[in-house]
Amino acid sequence: MPITPTYPGVYIEELPSGVRTIIGVATSITAFIGRALRGSCNEPTRVQSYADFERTFGGLWVESTMSYTVQQYFENGGTDAIIVRVVHSGDATATDNAVKATVTANELNLEAASEGDWGNDLRVRLDDDTRDLETGESAGSLFNLTVKDNGTGEIESFRNVSTDASHKRYVKQVLELESALVRVTGSVPTTVTPHASVSAGADPFADALSGTAYDISNDDGDDGDDIDDTDILGVESSKTGLYALENTDLFNLLCIPPLTREDDILTATYVTALAYCKKRRAVLIVDSPANWDEVSDIEDTTSGVDSLGLRDENSVIYFPRIKVPDKLKEFRMETFVPCGAVAGIMARTDAQRGVWKAPAGLDAKLVGVQKLTVKLTDGDNGRLNPLGVNCLRSFPVYGNIVWGARTLEGADKIASEWKYLPVRRTALFIEESLYRGTQWVVFEPNDEPLWAQIRLNVGAFMHDLFAKGAFQGTSPKEAYFVKCDKDTTTQNDIDKGVVNILVGFAPLKPAEFVIIKIQQIAGNIET
Repeated sequence: MPITPTYPGVYIEELPSGVRTIIGVATSITAFIGRALRGSCNEPTRVQSYADFERTFGGLWVESTMSYTVQQYFENGGTDAIIVRVVHSGDATATDNAVKATVTANELNLEAASEGDWGNDLRVRLDDDTRDLETGESAGSLFNLTVKDNGTGEIESFRNVSTDASHKRYVKQVLELESALVRVTGSVPTTVTPHASVSAGADPFADALSGTAYDISNDDGDDGDDIDDTDILGVESSKTGLYALENTDLFNLLCIPPLTREDDILTATYVTALAYCKKRRAVLIVDSPANWDEVSDIEDTTSGVDSLGLRDENSVIYFPRIKVPDKLKEFRMETFVPCGAVAGIMARTDAQRGVWKAPAGLDAKLVGVQKLTVKLTDGDNGRLNPLGVNCLRSFPVYGNIVWGARTLEGADKIASEWKYLPVRRTALFIEESLYRGTQWVVFEPNDEPLWAQIRLNVGAFMHDLFAKGAFQGTSPKEAYFVKCDKDTTTQNDIDKGVVNILVGFAPLKPAEFVIIKIQQIAGNIET
């Protein structure tokens, strides 16, 4: 702010430097949508390890293909995931829908924090071993509440909670904010009756004490029927299913595992998911249908890759499916879709080399994968690659690896500029980073001082990427340009409140075909 001098002396004025650092966004946050054993429904939850997933969503479950996909994601290098648990709901027949278990603990009515059979293992105990009553607290209003999940052994204790809605430890608010197991349902009674006391050192949740020292669930929790594609897509207005991701700030990859081990995701569901990914600047990883078991199936014009209607620069597909030992089935080999493992490899490659490096090649080994459902040859690969289908291959010594890095718009006949996945993901990374990093420009005076600041800050961001090896070229001039001046923003644009920023870059493209030419030379012939 300019200083108005009013007295003789020295004045200090701080001048803005004009530097507004643009930070690159994350590139491999992967969203998963599907069924889980437990956890909040239609609410995006961030997990950063498989242990986090086990604690929040119950870990592996035979009925949940998503649980296996998430496990494969973290095994292969994934570090950040958004989980959207969906359950079957909306049917006229109540027995088809997922239901929360309820617990009646004396006068206090509780329900499980989320739908599912898991809530039938809940046990709740109330006791009055509280601190002394303070002024305004009535007898019977203050109590301790202990909840045990008998399925996992997890115990939660909430001391000195109150039935008084104005109390700082109002039981309804405390459980809403702090409990992962239960919520209060219905009205809260004025007072509660504690359960019978137990001897010192005794287990208050022992089976013999049921009904006296604690109350058990009413056994009315239900997982409901298998989810369907309607549950996956959800409703945009209520932000359920796919649209629950509206409540998350950023995701880069989207995986939708099959509903069951026997079923595929409907093509129409993928089409809707792809449109949403384009809106959010994310990539959809499409899983090949289960009935693709040979190359001719993929080439078929009526049921192959062209029939999917998913040719787009923001979609990618891998073939074949993978076989992994299932520890819930005595480690027998089971078939799973590869989307989770591939997303993990993308995350691993991003961390080690950068988003501009193709997530394929000898470094892109599929960890935990014992075999592939189809063993592809070089000839098979040569038929699928021109169709934009990325192959999973098995090579001696190296094992099972990803051997393709094209988008679904990468078919040779399309001749798209977005043929390669790393090129597209690099562009999405730059777009999202600049979108977030230039918000300060809005409502600034639209003239040369602003344009100079834009060139400075966007140029610094692009130069940093160049220094990391993200672009072609040996000099910044060859690698990228940033233009924002009177040529890009005319007086007519200024009158309409528009500032135009033109950013160009020379992307790195993978060496997909390596050609070695060998020539025999005759040597020196003396004459």
